[in-house]
Amino acid sequence: MLDLKFVQRNLDAVRQGLAKRCKTEPDVAEFARLDEARIALIREAEGLKAERNQGSAEVAKLKRAGQDASELMAAMSKMGERIKELDAELAVIEGQESDWLLKMPNIPHESTPDGAGEDDNPVVRTWGEKPVLDFQPKEHWELGQALGGLDFERAGKITGSRFCVSFGWAAKLERALGAFMLDIAAEHGYTEVLTPFMVNKQAMTGTGQLPKFAEDLFKIEGQEYYLIPTAEVPVTNLHSGEVLEEDQLPMGYCALTPCFRSEAGSYGKDTKGLIRQHQFHKVELVRFSHPDKSMADLELLTSHAEEILKRLGLHYRVIQLCGGDLGFSSAKTYDIEVWLPGQDKYREISSCSNFLDFQARRAGIRFKAKGAKKSEHLHTLNGSALAVGRALVAVLENGQQADGSVLLPEALRPYMKGLERITAK
Repeated sequence: MLDLKFVQRNLDAVRQGLAKRCKTEPDVAEFARLDEARIALIREAEGLKAERNQGSAEVAKLKRAGQDASELMAAMSKMGERIKELDAELAVIEGQESDWLLKMPNIPHESTPDGAGEDDNPVVRTWGEKPVLDFQPKEHWELGQALGGLDFERAGKITGSRFCVSFGWAAKLERALGAFMLDIAAEHGYTEVLTPFMVNKQAMTGTGQLPKFAEDLFKIEGQEYYLIPTAEVPVTNLHSGEVLEEDQLPMGYCALTPCFRSEAGSYGKDTKGLIRQHQFHKVELVRFSHPDKSMADLELLTSHAEEILKRLGLHYRVIQLCGGDLGFSSAKTYDIEVWLPGQDKYREISSCSNFLDFQARRAGIRFKAKGAKKSEHLHTLNGSALAVGRALVAVLENGQQADGSVLLPEALRPYMKGLERITAK
C-alpha cells in the first residue's frame, strides 16, 4: 500500500497517479474528507487533554487548600467522557483510511507511459524472427489432440471447463519445461523454493490480491485459506514481518508451482486450449531489492525471463505497459509476448513488475542499512519465467511441421531423454 503520510501530504500526486491509470479507483476526495475529520478529532482531543491536565493540577491545588473541588472534578469527568468518544471516533476514521489505502493501487512510476489500455503499450524490443511456414499452421489444441497429448474432454468430465489432462509426451514436456526454467533461474543466482500451494488471508493482502480481487481467487470453504493464483504470493511473503540486512540485498527466489485462477470476467475469452485455464503451472522469479537499485533489477529480472525464450529459439517481443494497463500493485511492468503461428499473433508469456515498496509496506518487509538507526521498506519485484503451459503452447505451434509432427527445441531434448520430434502413435 502507499505510505499514509505520503497520501496525506501529496493528494495532488495521488490524483495524478490515478489519472494516469485511467480507471475508476478509490475517491481521493473521500480520503481528503476523512483526513480532515481525523485532524479535527485529534485537535479537539488534544485540546481537552491539555485542559484536563490543567484541571487536575487545579483540583490538587484546591484540595491542598481545603477548598471544594467537586464542581471542577465533575467538569473534568465530562471531559474524560468526551475524550473517550473522540478516541473511539478517531479509531473509526483511521480504520476507514486504512481500508481506503488497501483498495488504493500503486502510483505508476514516472517512466510508465501514458495510455488507456493494451493498444497503447509501446514495443520496447523484439528478438528473433517469425518462423516461415509453407503450410497452414494449426493451433496448439489441434496439434495436442491430434498427437494424443492433450485431452480437454476427459478433463471436462472429471472437473469442468478450462482444465486439461496431459498424456505421455505432453505431461513429460510440461515437466521438462519447468525443470529447464528452474535450471536457468539457478544459473542467475535464484534460490529454488517449494512453498505451500495454499496461503492465508494475510499473505493475499500482503501482495495486493485482497481485498480488491477476491472474486478472482479460489477460497477453501470453511477455512481462511486460498489456493495461490501465483507463486508470487507465498514467495514474497517468505519475509513478511522481517527486517533484512542491507548486505542480503538483492535476494532472489524461484519457484515452480501450480496456479489457480477463477478467471472472473473472462467469459468467452480463450475458451479453447491452454491459454486461459483455471489451473496451470508457472515458474516465478521474485527479487527483494534495495530501493536505489530496484529499477536496474527490473531490467535484470526481465532479461532472465527473456533468456529462456532465447534458448528455446522462440521469437518474442517486450512491451511496456502503459498506465491504463498497469496491474494494481505495480509501478512499472514489462510484458514478454511470444509469437504463436497457429493464432497468428503475439501472446503474453511473462509479466515482470517492480512494485517499489507497495507490497513491502503491506507485508511489513524491511531492511536496515549499515549504520542506520531505523529500518526502511525494501522494494519487491517479480516475473513469470515462464508460464509453463503457455511455453508448451509456443513450443508446439512454432515447432510444428507440415506432416503434423512437432520438432522440439534442442535445449529441451536433454530434458526429454533425447526426444527430437513428437509424432502421432
